Amino acid sequence: MEKGGIFPVFWSRWMLSLLPLMPWLDVSSSNLSPSGINYEVVALMAIKMELNDPYNVLENWDINSVDPCSWRMVTCSADGFVSALGLPSQSLYGTLSPWIGNITNLQSVLLQNNAISGPIPATIGRLEKLQTLDLSNNHFNGSIPDSLGVLTNLNYLRLNNNSLSGPCPDSLSNVKGLTLLDLSFNNLSGPLPKLFARTFNIGGNSLICARNSGSWSNCSSVSLNPISYPPDDLKGILDFSAQSQHGAMRSRRIIIFFAASVGSLLFVVLVVMFIWWHQRCNQQIFFDVNEQYESEVRLGHLKRYSFKELRMATNHFDPKNILGKGGYGIVYKGCLRDGTLVAVKRLKDYNALGGEIQFQTEVEMISLAVHRNLLRLYGFCTTENERLLVYPYMPNGSVSSQLREHIHGRPALGWSRRKGIALGTARGLLYLHEQCEPKIIHRDVKAANILLDEDFEAIVGDFGLAKLLDHQESHVTTAVRGTVGHIAPEYLSTGQSSEKTDVFGFGILLLELITGQKAVDFGRAANQKGAILDWVKKLHQDNTLNMMVDKDLKNNYDWVELEEMVQVALLCTQYNPTRRPKMSEVVRMLEGDGLAERWEASMKLDTPKSRSSEQPQPKYLDFVEESSLVEAIELSGPR
Repeated sequence: MEKGGIFPVFWSRWMLSLLPLMPWLDVSSSNLSPSGINYEVVALMAIKMELNDPYNVLENWDINSVDPCSWRMVTCSADGFVSALGLPSQSLYGTLSPWIGNITNLQSVLLQNNAISGPIPATIGRLEKLQTLDLSNNHFNGSIPDSLGVLTNLNYLRLNNNSLSGPCPDSLSNVKGLTLLDLSFNNLSGPLPKLFARTFNIGGNSLICARNSGSWSNCSSVSLNPISYPPDDLKGILDFSAQSQHGAMRSRRIIIFFAASVGSLLFVVLVVMFIWWHQRCNQQIFFDVNEQYESEVRLGHLKRYSFKELRMATNHFDPKNILGKGGYGIVYKGCLRDGTLVAVKRLKDYNALGGEIQFQTEVEMISLAVHRNLLRLYGFCTTENERLLVYPYMPNGSVSSQLREHIHGRPALGWSRRKGIALGTARGLLYLHEQCEPKIIHRDVKAANILLDEDFEAIVGDFGLAKLLDHQESHVTTAVRGTVGHIAPEYLSTGQSSEKTDVFGFGILLLELITGQKAVDFGRAANQKGAILDWVKKLHQDNTLNMMVDKDLKNNYDWVELEEMVQVALLCTQYNPTRRPKMSEVVRMLEGDGLAERWEASMKLDTPKSRSSEQPQPKYLDFVEESSLVEAIELSGPR
C-alpha cells in the first residue's frame, strides 16, 4: 500500500490497540522498544487522536517520527525523554487519553484554557516525576482520581473551573509538598480531607462551602497553612458533651462553657505559636541557626539555601568570583559543598521586592516556567537584608561575551550557531508569552541575557525577575527597566510593556547576532553612528547588507539566510507594536514558514502613500535624551 492517505491513521490505530499486549515494551529504562518503536511517540499520538485541534497546533506530531523532541508544544530533558507537555489556550476539545500515563518522565502538564471534556485519566497517577499539573478552565467531569495522591512530587495542582463532582479524595492528603492547590468552581461535595498546600482555593463549590460555612471562614479565599477545624484536641471534649445529654441542664451548660473556653484559649495559643514560629523562622534564616538542617529545606522542587552556605560557596562573595553585573544585581560563580558549580545572583534593591512570603511565592511561581531554552532556577535564599537566586553555571557565558571572543583567530560563534541561538531564544520567549501560565514578559531581551550551555544552546536568562502578567491583562505599567537600544519606543515613552516589547528586544538581538555590535555603540565603529537599528535600516534601504555583517565571520555566511534574518529583525522592530509579529509567528518565520508573505504585507503597509498619511517615524535615538544613553553594564562573563 502506498504510504500516505489513510495508511498512517490505520497503522497508528493498529499500533495503539496492540501496545498493551506487548510485554517486551519496557517504558521504564528507555523510550525505544527492542523493535525501535518509541513508546512516547505512540502515547503522544494517542493523545492527539482523542483531541480535536481546530488550529492544527499539533500538525507536526507524526506517528512515523522516531523522536518527539522537535514537536511543537513538547519539551524534552537533556537525556532525550519527554519532560513537559504544554498546550494551554489552544482551543482544543475532545478528551484526554489515558495514554498520557505512559509518558513516565513527564514533569509538567499544562492543558489549561481549552475545552477538553470527559474524566481526568486515573493513569496520570503513574507519572511519578510530575511536579506541575494544570487542567484548569476546561470541561472535565467526573470525580478527581484517587491516583493523584500517589504523585508525591506534585507541587502545583490546578483543577479549577471544570465540572468535577464527588468528594475531594482523601489521598490528596498524602501530597505534602504542594505549593498551590486550586479546586475552585467545580461541583465537589462531601467533607474535605486535611490539605497540606501552602496556598489553596476551594471557592465556587457550593456543596462544600454551604455545608462547611461554619468551619471555613471564607470559602473563596486563598489560605496559608490550613488547619482542620475543630482542632483534634477538642474532639474528646465535644464528644463527652454530646454523650451527657441526659444529665442536668446546668452541668451541660458548664461543659459547653468549659469547652468553648478551652477552644478559645487553644485558638489564642495557636495564633501566638504561629506568630512565634514565623518570627523564629525569619530569625533562623538571618542568623543561620541550625545550618545543616536549613540547607536541606525544599519548597516544592526549589531548594532553600542558607546565606552562610552561599557565602562559603562564593568565598565570601569574593570580587574575583564575579561573573557579571546587571541591572538586578551581581552574579558570582560558586561551588557548593557537593562540588556543584552554580551562579549566585545577589539582588540589589531587595526592599523593593516586598516581604519574604511575597518573594517566596513569586519565585516559586516563576520557577514553574520550565523549558529547555529557559534558565533553570535551582533555589533561593532570603534573610532580613538579602535576596539571592541560585542558577546552574553556564560554562560558555553569554552571547554578548562570545560575540567578542576568538578561538585561534576564528569567531567563537559561526553563522550556523548564530542561527541556532536566534531560534532557541525565540522558542524560549514563545514559551514565556504563549505557553506559560501566568505569562511572563522578560523586558530586557539582549545578547547579554542570552546564556550558552556546554553545547552552545541558547538559554534565556533573567526572565525570573520580569513582571508576571496574568492572561487577562494586555500590558503592565512599571518603572522602565532594561537597556537603552533594546527598549521598545512605546515602553520608553509610556512605561507600558507587553509581549511586543520583548519582540522588539528580540529584533535587536538578531541585529547583534548579525553585526557583532552592541545596540548602542558610539564611536566604536566608523560606519555606525548611534543606534544599531537606525544604521541597519539605512543599509537595508541602500541594499548594502554586506556592510552590516560581523567582519569576524569572514564572509562565511549564507546570503539568503542573512536577508531573511534581517527581514525578521525589521519586522520585530517596527515602530507600531501592533504590526510586530507574535513570538509564535517569529519562530515559524525563522523555521522558514510564512516570512515571504509577512514581509510582503509589511511592504504594502509601508508604501509612500501610507507613509504620507501617518506621522513620520522618528529615529530610535529621538526617543531618548542623550544624557540617558549610557553604556549598559552587561553580564559578560560565564554564568
